[in-house]
Amino acid sequence: MSGGRLVIAPDVVHKMLDAQFPEWAGLPLKRVGQEGWDNNTFRLGDDLKVRLPSDERYVPQVEKEFNWLPKLANQLPIMVPAPVALGRPSADYPWPWSVYRWIDGEPASYSSIRDLNQFARDVAAYLQALWSADVTGAPLAGKHSFHRGGGLIIYDDETRFCLSGLTDEIDAAAALLIWEQALQSKWNQPARWVHGDVSAGNLLVKNGALCAAIDFGLCAVGDPACDLVIAWKFFSADDREVFKTAIDLDQATWNRAMGWSLWKAARSLYYSKKANIPHQQRAARTVIEAVFCDARHLGMLT
Repeated sequence: MSGGRLVIAPDVVHKMLDAQFPEWAGLPLKRVGQEGWDNNTFRLGDDLKVRLPSDERYVPQVEKEFNWLPKLANQLPIMVPAPVALGRPSADYPWPWSVYRWIDGEPASYSSIRDLNQFARDVAAYLQALWSADVTGAPLAGKHSFHRGGGLIIYDDETRFCLSGLTDEIDAAAALLIWEQALQSKWNQPARWVHGDVSAGNLLVKNGALCAAIDFGLCAVGDPACDLVIAWKFFSADDREVFKTAIDLDQATWNRAMGWSLWKAARSLYYSKKANIPHQQRAARTVIEAVFCDARHLGMLT
């Protein structure tokens, strides 16, 4: 285990591949550099990748992605992971795991994107297509999605707790005002598909432009507000306005989106301060200040 996360050795993956999928025996296996927290991810040969949950909490995501990504793929303007095989637990690894097609591209970054305004519009177009996708039989937001797509109230106690421990770090009273505003509305339209973790690391860029979205482990159907967090987590003020204009949702939804951003950033700042992780603290403060900037512009803060 590493900080509560099961880290899986390549030898274990090789052994399971050899036993369950001998057609891939002998292919080179290399851990992906930016693999995220929920899964151990390995590139298998040139065309495949292997994903294995790092904790029991993420196990429900395996079958959900395997079943639903093929149904979403032809409804979206960009690529999404294509499942190839579903692996079984073994004596060395306790949970199901999956094999996908490899998607060429690199995680979105300021250096990899040719035109940030166009990128903002492209992300908006991807989200609008996702939100328009058929939800028949799709999983409602809940524990499997860590409540992405659900109501913010589930994180009310945690947010207030974290803010109470950040009074020396940020304007916690202002943050609480924004949080309470976010709690005042609910999504009253039909439930929509949500990705659940629209972040730079889960958006791939090729030749300077958006080409794919990955890691749908938190996907569900419900309120799309959670998918707007990238507005403050990645975009500058100008690019954020381009993104908002392209998305064209009501202010109440944007208020809830600010709540999602504030919850995640306050949580990150509180625990990274406890663990003395400076770069995480800086990133969280940047998000919080971006939310404050928008809130002041909207007259939510004086």
